[in-house]
Amino acid sequence: MEKGFLNQKSFEIRNKVLDIFSYGNRGHIPSAFSIVETLTTLYYQYVDIEKIKNNSEDRDRIILSKGHGCLSLYSILHDHDLIKEDDLKTYCRPGSVLGGHPTKGKIVGIEASTGSLGLGPSVAVGMATELKRKGSPAEVFVLVGDGEINEGSVWEALLSVGNKDLDNFTIIVDYNKYQSYSSTEEVCDLDPLKQKLEAFKLKTFEVDMINEPESLLLCLQEKVSIPKAIICHSIKGQGSKLLEGNLHWHHKSYLSSEEVEKVRSSLKKRQL
Repeated sequence: MEKGFLNQKSFEIRNKVLDIFSYGNRGHIPSAFSIVETLTTLYYQYVDIEKIKNNSEDRDRIILSKGHGCLSLYSILHDHDLIKEDDLKTYCRPGSVLGGHPTKGKIVGIEASTGSLGLGPSVAVGMATELKRKGSPAEVFVLVGDGEINEGSVWEALLSVGNKDLDNFTIIVDYNKYQSYSSTEEVCDLDPLKQKLEAFKLKTFEVDMINEPESLLLCLQEKVSIPKAIICHSIKGQGSKLLEGNLHWHHKSYLSSEEVEKVRSSLKKRQL
């Protein structure tokens, strides 16, 4: 049942991403697509969404540090009735509450303003530290891109969290192997990524988000006594035969409706 739900919901979210893109006619579609299964698992299968809707103090916090992938976040928050369709239609237009990167304070469910890459982990460490001090059961999740962790601030945050008793902190790496203009291997090779994260004193898991995305939930559910890292192996543009691994589509603007529909027709469901 979880496999079927995740597959169907991810397909729906990708379709909505294209709807929102068409309203503003700009955005990072492939970067949004590669995190769909990850965000879907978090928002539909793990966190208590009602606590997020009510902005409860003991809600789990999810920070999309990879802010340029926000089209997926907007789609999911809309599906949970946290963003109105009328607001989606103003995406990336003057005066809109929905920009090309998430902004805190305008929409319930957006925990931090992100987009200047590398800042989310430090914000997450601060949140986790304060929640732990208060004795809160809430967890903090920060989703970063693989290209994003070229930023030194990410490793400064992990150096800090690794030396704290923050079992309420999880960093999730969207490891789609590409960044804006080339492969991560060519730009700044991250491997061996798991060993690096473990050296920073994080309990580290790896998940195949292409073939076994349902395994992410098991990693989230596993309780450990130290901070956690989850490496999510994905594909840039995941879920679209046209976009997968195609850097030409990293950022697009002013696409025709025919081009958007061409992407929509390329969407696929994972075979179960």
